[in-house]
Amino acid sequence: MTLLQATDVKKFFGVFCALDGVSLAIGEGEHVSIIGPNGAGKTTLVNVLTGFFAPSAGSVTFKGHDVSRMGPLRLSRLGMARSFQLVNIFPMLTVRETIAVAAISNLGQGARIFSSLRINRPVCGIVDRVADLFGLTSKLYQPAKSLSQGDKKLLDVASAFALKPEIILLDEPTSGVSTADKAKIMQVLVEAAKHTGIKAIIQVEHDMDIVFGYSSRIIAVHNGRILADGTPEAIRGQSDVMATVIGRL
Repeated sequence: MTLLQATDVKKFFGVFCALDGVSLAIGEGEHVSIIGPNGAGKTTLVNVLTGFFAPSAGSVTFKGHDVSRMGPLRLSRLGMARSFQLVNIFPMLTVRETIAVAAISNLGQGARIFSSLRINRPVCGIVDRVADLFGLTSKLYQPAKSLSQGDKKLLDVASAFALKPEIILLDEPTSGVSTADKAKIMQVLVEAAKHTGIKAIIQVEHDMDIVFGYSSRIIAVHNGRILADGTPEAIRGQSDVMATVIGRL
């Protein structure tokens, strides 16, 4: 079943064409990595897929609904989420409060944010479950800014999981952390997805070990176009694609 579909998408910023006729379909059970050199259009593609940017031409649909006509709140309630980077936006919030922001949004209780958090059982239940999945239970009352970089990344992803999505889009979920922490983040992420019913994962990622180690499918982007789309084995076997994407054969 196709969850997310882009059809002949173009995105212009003035005269600059950031996306040039991109078409793709993401189905249930897929873990898709979007790769490409800097400036290839990866983040722009994620922004269009999540409705942050409207396409200049073409269309994006999620579960048959036009993404460009939805705001992020409606999209999240329909079942799409992307990582928030709330740690950078609200560094003084505790881990518990950071996860609660997403949980409260998902439950449509935005006007009550923290005033009733202590007695809000649905929110507390989501916070406790997500924190447990991501190994953050012992750190619930720590300020987010005090976490290690690896735990900040986990908290970022955990906040998106608190929205109870069917499909999740992650922009560089392992950037800026050690090799050991990258593996930990991906292992926790994949395991959490199994336990929460997430049907598909899309990530933008530069680390090729992560890309080839966890993806079921890889989409290579270059100059705003899809250069290649296939299994890790198929992509690895295309030396011209590998040379373009990572600068070596």
